Amino acid sequence: MAWREQALADRSDLRPVAVEALHVTLVFLGYLPEKEIERIASTAFEPLAGLRAPRLRVREVKPVPPRNARLFALDLADEDGRAGAVHAAMSESLDKARLYKPEKRPFWPHITFARVKRGERRPPPIASPPPPRDPFDAGEVTLYRSHLSPRGARYEALHRLNLTL
Repeated sequence: MAWREQALADRSDLRPVAVEALHVTLVFLGYLPEKEIERIASTAFEPLAGLRAPRLRVREVKPVPPRNARLFALDLADEDGRAGAVHAAMSESLDKARLYKPEKRPFWPHITFARVKRGERRPPPIASPPPPRDPFDAGEVTLYRSHLSPRGARYEALHRLNLTL
């Protein structure tokens, strides 16, 4: 992600998210017992059969929250609503199985690419060339286990599903 490296080159107030941790969150499950992993994967992935891969495009860089950012994200346009359809199918299935409680806020496809370092206040916006705007297909859905630490989360892939391109 050459754009990100350039955008953060002179920023000592921001910590880039590890390249292997860049992702779009479809649903956040929180803590669930390890013995449920197979059930979670099948419940989440079965309703996705036959769905087409989302086509996404970067709209803009967004500070989150806007006034006193804790992170910077790439706001993604969901061309044809396919990411929303994948999210809805997965959310409904997991909710029905009582493995997930849908969030009240609307689904927002985005990629967190940098976090504000501890102790930093009101970081300035990312002042660099705009990110690439070429559309891309998000053809893989992954069930991750998060391992949290003070240096950031590390994600372990447990199951993967390829969507139709």
